[in-house]
Amino acid sequence: MNVPIALTLFRIALIPVFVVVFYLPVPWANEICAIAFALAGVTDWIDGFLARRLKQITIFGAFLDPVADKLMVAVALVLLVQATPEIWVALPAAIIIGREIAISALREWMARIGEHRRVAVVMLGKFKTFCQLAAITLMLYGSADAPAEYYYQGGLGLLYAATALTLWSMVQYLAAARSLLRAEAGEGGPAGEGTRREP
Repeated sequence: MNVPIALTLFRIALIPVFVVVFYLPVPWANEICAIAFALAGVTDWIDGFLARRLKQITIFGAFLDPVADKLMVAVALVLLVQATPEIWVALPAAIIIGREIAISALREWMARIGEHRRVAVVMLGKFKTFCQLAAITLMLYGSADAPAEYYYQGGLGLLYAATALTLWSMVQYLAAARSLLRAEAGEGGPAGEGTRREP
């Protein structure tokens, strides 16, 4: 346990609080939800900065940090879709969540065969995450109805930008792993294991 990991765990602990507040029948629920989500996003940056600055980068921390991010984003998107069950909200949410599941599975497989560096987080992924966090914060703060609809619409526009970046980054990850995926499909086994043998 160290400070960056403690911050990551704090971010995970905020999720059930965030869900409960979202459903409270009070006029300030939107504002508190937006603040809680933004706070979680800030701690995401802080724990990474401290891990590098204090030289406290650990295997467990590297595993836990993206898990916390994905849980936070997925839960928030599900709540937003539930609040506004329209296709123009559900579609980008489904794409973002589906992409996260697919890329997480790809990373796990690549790690198993010792090729995890091919799917390391790149700057595009960080920018995509920032757009997601900003979009969801604005949508939580605003409302699909007046008078806060301008915040909501701005957040929705950012959500579509984040969705485009999500698809783009997924293409980059798949391109980086393409040769190994083709080897897996063509040889019927884990890449580099149980494949063709030299005579």
